[in-house]
Amino acid sequence: MKKYFLMTRSEENYLKTIFHLGGGDSKSITTNAIAEQMETKPSSVTDMAKKLAEKGLVNYVKYQGVSLSELGVKTALGIIRKHRLWETFLVDKLDFTWDEVHEVAEQLEHIKSEKLIDKLDELLGHPKYDPHGDPIPTKNGEFQERDKQLLSELPVGAVGVCVGVKDSSAAFLQYLDKHGVSLGKSIQILGKEAFDDSLHLLIGDREHTISNQIATNLYLKIA
Repeated sequence: MKKYFLMTRSEENYLKTIFHLGGGDSKSITTNAIAEQMETKPSSVTDMAKKLAEKGLVNYVKYQGVSLSELGVKTALGIIRKHRLWETFLVDKLDFTWDEVHEVAEQLEHIKSEKLIDKLDELLGHPKYDPHGDPIPTKNGEFQERDKQLLSELPVGAVGVCVGVKDSSAAFLQYLDKHGVSLGKSIQILGKEAFDDSLHLLIGDREHTISNQIATNLYLKIA
């Protein structure tokens, strides 16, 4: 059985996508869902699923979808570990902003050297979370999820600290920067509009009104 370091970049991207679509579990994902996420044809997904199944990385049953095998989950976590360590390195050591790092890390995550990644992890002090608040898996595939809730699901009066984002697109992160929202920032819900569920917030020491769409993409840890 081939190991993940012999995989192509495309194969690694498929594994990572299946992992994320499954919410970190090894549940079955439809080929249509994978195709939509990767902006390709379902037939291309089927072809790739068969290749990955031959390597023991996924379980594929026609008309029933694709799920990651135990080896597939382990491999996907390894790719995600590299991606999030590189994002952390770019922000902490090279002064990239959090909206700049995703695309660069997408390229760096395919580097095969395990020694390099171990040294990178050591250099960074074995961080548990990346610049977007996402957990960084250890070398053994273990990671610690934060106790967090979506801002949109919290009641008026709730006070918490921003610990992550659901949407890590550059446009969204730039929006947050513009309005002074960052990891570690204190947020209090002052009010909610019944018409559109927009929220009136105290962010740090300044008041802001944000849409429900923004609130559904911010994670808070309740104080």
